[in-house]
Amino acid sequence: MSANRGRVLVTGGAGYIGSHVVLQLRDEGYDVLVYDNLSTGHAWTVGDCELVVADLADADALDAVFRENRFEAVLHFAAWIDVEESVRDPLKYYANNTANTVKLLQACDRAGVERFVFSSTAAVYGMADTSPIPEDARLAPASPYGGSKRMSEQVLMDLGQASTLRYVIFRYFNVAGADPAGNLGEWRKNPTHLIPSALEAAAGGRPKFTVHGDDYPTIDGTCVRDYIHVDDLARAHIDALKYLQDGGESDVFNCGYGHGRSVLEVIEAVKTVTGVDFSVTIGPRRPGDPPELAAMSDKAQKKLGWRPRHDDIEFIVRTAWDWYGRRDQVRAAKIEAMENGKPKAGAKRKSA
Repeated sequence: MSANRGRVLVTGGAGYIGSHVVLQLRDEGYDVLVYDNLSTGHAWTVGDCELVVADLADADALDAVFRENRFEAVLHFAAWIDVEESVRDPLKYYANNTANTVKLLQACDRAGVERFVFSSTAAVYGMADTSPIPEDARLAPASPYGGSKRMSEQVLMDLGQASTLRYVIFRYFNVAGADPAGNLGEWRKNPTHLIPSALEAAAGGRPKFTVHGDDYPTIDGTCVRDYIHVDDLARAHIDALKYLQDGGESDVFNCGYGHGRSVLEVIEAVKTVTGVDFSVTIGPRRPGDPPELAAMSDKAQKKLGWRPRHDDIEFIVRTAWDWYGRRDQVRAAKIEAMENGKPKAGAKRKSA
């Protein structure tokens, strides 16, 4: 492990993406405190990091964390992410994704935090008329999920103008895969994202697999997305944090591979990797789904020095499939280590 690079706060750090970032932060020598309400995250994913179990809506809990710690930076992942659900229940998304981000930024402002990395989304672009999409493309979210993130971006930008806070905003696309070393991966009941859902179908965990629409103006009629490996995305966050620590100015970056894969192409990759030819049916479109999203990420590579390594859909699927086969074993071992007090001295589990 590298020399200590400072203490950082990671909200949503027990979730899928956040936990992979925490893993790399620890490898890079950062001292990490995770703040998560565990609504979708899991305590065992954060290893020996300090974990505060609390909600961002709890201003007292937030203030206590900032009062007891001085953070080099805050990395903010905590959010609801289901586009379809956001259309059905927009207030849930604006309350959690936008209002709670405001509460977090208020706490950061009171504590004098000067560096902030924000997990936004390509959904802020909406029905983009070009692909790959540059960062200066028109912002026109097509769902409350995208709208909630766009509002949060604006609040962060305005605070950056009014204070000494510097930020990096990441707009990323479809995140998939698992830690190549097999230590972490996605763990959700009833997953909604394409690759974990298809893996469940291949493993016999769901009776049928439905593709939501095959009449989009794309190569085969199904939605096209830029699937980025979670390990590459986590690395981008480390690069962004170092960029801010080195004095980098506030900026917005896309994070992706610059090209997309259709739903049917991804399904074919899942069938190839798993060796299972599961049944696929075609259903209606989902509300709020743009036909195509892919990221123009040259800016992140140039300014942050980010170098993606896993631009291979079969590699992405294979790491996710390997995790699927060993996740119960890994989870049990990590829970046992927690219960036996094996995490390093000083690691704590707090509830607020």
